[in-house]
Amino acid sequence: MYHKEGLDEIITKLHEEGVTFLSTGGTRQFIESLGYPCRAVEELTGYPSILGGRVKTLHPKVFGGILARRTQEQDLLQIEKYEIPEIDLVIVDLYPFEATVASGAGEASIIEKIDIGGISLIRAAAKNYNDVVIAASQAQYQPLLDMLMEHGAETTLEERRWFAKEAFAVSSHYDTAIFNYFDAGEGAAFRCSVNNQKTLRYGENPHQQGYFYGNLEAMFDQIHGKEISYNNLLDINAAVDLIDEFPETTFAVLKHNNACGLASRPTVLEAWKDALAGDPVSAFGGVLITNAVVNREAAEEIHKIFFEVIIAPDYDVDALEILGQKRNRIILVRKPVALPRRQFRSLLNGLLVQERDLNIETPADLKTVTRKEPTGQEIEDMLFANKIVKNSKSNSIVLAKGKQLLASGVGQTSRVDALKQAIEKAKSFGFDLHGAVMASDAFFPFPDCVEIADKEGVTAVIQPGGSIKDQLSFDYCDEHGMAMVTTGIRHFKH
Repeated sequence: MYHKEGLDEIITKLHEEGVTFLSTGGTRQFIESLGYPCRAVEELTGYPSILGGRVKTLHPKVFGGILARRTQEQDLLQIEKYEIPEIDLVIVDLYPFEATVASGAGEASIIEKIDIGGISLIRAAAKNYNDVVIAASQAQYQPLLDMLMEHGAETTLEERRWFAKEAFAVSSHYDTAIFNYFDAGEGAAFRCSVNNQKTLRYGENPHQQGYFYGNLEAMFDQIHGKEISYNNLLDINAAVDLIDEFPETTFAVLKHNNACGLASRPTVLEAWKDALAGDPVSAFGGVLITNAVVNREAAEEIHKIFFEVIIAPDYDVDALEILGQKRNRIILVRKPVALPRRQFRSLLNGLLVQERDLNIETPADLKTVTRKEPTGQEIEDMLFANKIVKNSKSNSIVLAKGKQLLASGVGQTSRVDALKQAIEKAKSFGFDLHGAVMASDAFFPFPDCVEIADKEGVTAVIQPGGSIKDQLSFDYCDEHGMAMVTTGIRHFKH
């Protein structure tokens, strides 16, 4: 029993029910400190704890008492012959392997936290759930205590089977963590184990069942609003990925995983106003995110529109009073949590795994491929636009100026269509594209997009490059006085 917090109530109740105890080392001392007798495992087996504690419970007199089938006469005759006591309840809490790895401990310490006896006890007791109850972790203390309080030291088959299911969840999660430590990112096999199932109202559509596995409470405090939905989570994930690209005060509005408004400004109020101006129509029912504290002035403006979710590192008290006036509005406070570096999705009869796209281009990564050098402002705007296009569904084009998203075309089968969509949207909201920059998530095999953008007043272009026909776009820019830079890095997103 590594964690003993909460165990005292269970021990007390079991003693009151006439249950006798069998344990090793520190747990036996803990039970005795409560004033209850506890037989030492060493006394039962006739062997002391050996090999520095590596072998304590691995003995037929322990495992025979757990695995003996009470309905099998042969099993009962054998345990009687070898003086093996029946063990009806097993409580285990494994060595904290994952926590030891996370602490940065050396390999010797990590290896010693691979539990052998405990994991064996769990599997044995869970296998024989017809006759034995298994509480396999500290998380099972409360369910076990509740059961004991309800009907004493008796259990139903249904209860024992539930505890067995939870036990195998513990053992499989533990083994997954050990495998991934030894695999060290090589990907010899795919193993992922996530606890904490949350049943959602439905999946992507009302006729689909949906679940979330993970600890949302570690990443967000939900301080207001309705239950978060499957589609909310998709948008929240996209919003977090996007806002993490920006170190300065930034506000973003997302709809269906794409930014429809985004601006970086000196204050959160200015950032909100200019983000909303990017597409006040699509902002309706959207997800809002900022990397700055939301104050009262900003909240008063934000409150004027209908939106599903708002995410910020914090809110002033008077800002919350305003935003909380809508009963269903989801208000989240984001907490600092390290995110996984791998992504995966189910596909066909398997799954795809990749590293997250964490590359953020800087001025040093830009290669000017035209005679005209971009100005300092154009470089800032191109890097700004490139962060947005990286987080937009391909094919995508982003138009920006003055660190404000003017418009984007996303999810199009043609890059030309994506550009035309962006231009039409920018004009519909009254933006002047003269002096704007254009970002593309992939190269231009033909100069058509560059020519269309030039005619609308775009002066600089950022793109990955890499087409065998790159020179056609470079030449067009030179002929028409445009600046173009390449990054060498493509940012497709599906």
